[in-house]
Amino acid sequence: MNSAVQDASLYTVKAIIVLDNDGNRLLAKYYDGTFPTDKERRLWEKNMFNKTCKANSEIIMLDGLTVIYRSNVDLYFYVVGSSQENELILASVLSCLFDSLSHMLRKNVEKRTLLANMDGVFLSVDEICDHGIILESDYMNVCDRVALKQDDLSISEQTVAQVLQTAKDQIKWSLMK
Repeated sequence: MNSAVQDASLYTVKAIIVLDNDGNRLLAKYYDGTFPTDKERRLWEKNMFNKTCKANSEIIMLDGLTVIYRSNVDLYFYVVGSSQENELILASVLSCLFDSLSHMLRKNVEKRTLLANMDGVFLSVDEICDHGIILESDYMNVCDRVALKQDDLSISEQTVAQVLQTAKDQIKWSLMK
């Protein structure tokens, strides 16, 4: 067997990260021990942000890792994989993440709305990737699953806006029938 060929693995994603336009972490999910401490992770995130904030590309190699990224308004979205990872697979994860958040946030993907909907953001990330294994790459499936999970909240756990939105949706559906 050729030693240059690595064993196939389902663990393709090393991290999913969202930073603001100052390089501060809004969300970070690390799936392996590449950066064991929070201090190392923050230092690496700052270095990654400094390399990508002014670059006009979508992919970089940084410290032996492949980083696929995208910026929008005041947010930077990153998907990190090993240097041997297929960039198209990582790009599909990034695209799924961004499209599902865009759909969930009604095309208003910016820091303020992202922070107001962090529960849905975390659910989306968890639906897309679990322990580094890609579960879903279709953003509509992710949105459907996140909507189902958010609908399962009891009325006491929902915010007033969520209760009003649920009531509006129910009235709309009853009028359409």
